[in-house]
Amino acid sequence: MGCRRGKSWWLHGSLAALDADLRACGSRLIIRGGASAADLLGQLVRDTAARYVTSERGVTPAERARETAVGVSLRAVRVDHATFNARLLVDPSIIERASPFRVYSAYWRAVEPLVGAARQIAAPRRLLSPSTWPASDALDSLGLLPRPDWAGGLRATWQPGEAAAAQALRAFVDGSISCDADQRNQPAADRTSRLSPYLHFGELSARQVWQALDRPGSAAQRRSANVLRGELGWREFAHYLLAHFPLSSDESLDGSFDTVDWRADRTDLRAWQRGRTGYPLIDAGMRQLWQTGWMHNRVRMAVASFLVKDLLIPWQIGARWFWDTLVDADLANNTLGWQWTAGCGPDAAPFIRVFNPTLQAERFDAEGEFIRRYVPELANLPTPHILEPWKAPPLVLAEAGVDLGRTYPYPIVDHPAARKRALAAFSARVVSG
Repeated sequence: MGCRRGKSWWLHGSLAALDADLRACGSRLIIRGGASAADLLGQLVRDTAARYVTSERGVTPAERARETAVGVSLRAVRVDHATFNARLLVDPSIIERASPFRVYSAYWRAVEPLVGAARQIAAPRRLLSPSTWPASDALDSLGLLPRPDWAGGLRATWQPGEAAAAQALRAFVDGSISCDADQRNQPAADRTSRLSPYLHFGELSARQVWQALDRPGSAAQRRSANVLRGELGWREFAHYLLAHFPLSSDESLDGSFDTVDWRADRTDLRAWQRGRTGYPLIDAGMRQLWQTGWMHNRVRMAVASFLVKDLLIPWQIGARWFWDTLVDADLANNTLGWQWTAGCGPDAAPFIRVFNPTLQAERFDAEGEFIRRYVPELANLPTPHILEPWKAPPLVLAEAGVDLGRTYPYPIVDHPAARKRALAAFSARVVSG
């Protein structure tokens, strides 16, 4: 099963929407590829006689390296280059501390008062345009759209672009979407904001969202706003950690996890990727990811726990799969989510916390609505058998058209036995002084 770059599909749509918005203002998007950003910007500066270049301040190691190279290149031709914090509520570099925060609650207590209010500036209706436009590559030349076209599920689920982002934010703020503490954990309820890809691609800024939440409303709207503020805080923490621990996207912050006796079972990994583990909630989540490029956060934790703890496959492998398939694939968020669930990161859930996939289904999809949506071969099974089809009587399975081992797999692991195996491997790791 090959990877699917959901974020590449989104980037194509986002750039197309940006170009359309710029053209409505009398401008346009210039696309150039085939060389380093420093070389390309240097050439564009020469083509346009530009004297000033601004860019978003990076957080990831690759972004920082690119930013440094661009600055050196532009200074060499005496062009001013300024970077601005456009991605986050608070720039990690202004948070002064002897050692970086590693606990979210302490971090957020210190950082939330720094958020403050920023003055909103309306987007210009017209932009100055040059007498002669510099050359630009075609958007299609970037090769971002899939060949063959597998993106039907993404198109049915998402609309990239700033206008769609604004509409999604309005729907949340106006109360059309409620993410209260109960409903937000139910994947079938579809009560999450789904703003993450718009934030990742800069079609919304965190400050825009924060300010939109700061308005009067009903008690339910205020509860939903507080939930989203907390999620923005967690997003800030993820970027702060990556800025201070740039190797954490590939290395466990708790180095003892490197000595765990991990498994390299390609068959189990493939079953997890395809949504064929035999555990319906896990399979529904993985199929939602494959079809829509997104997964409900509660289910993300369950499938991550299953890979790392039930299957004893390193978290980095799961993180790479999410990176390839999510439309909101963000290096900082993806890293923190996986390290938290695996138990090897800062402020992490302990490794001994192993999600039981059946109990997770009972708690958050008790009627099997989410499972029926994404695992249609089980749709005719009555509740509660749809949560544990391997325990259903043969007659019930036959009436529902389920042939275990053929139309739907038996569980690839026994959860209680897998839990014991994981805890034994964790206990045997080497912890340095």
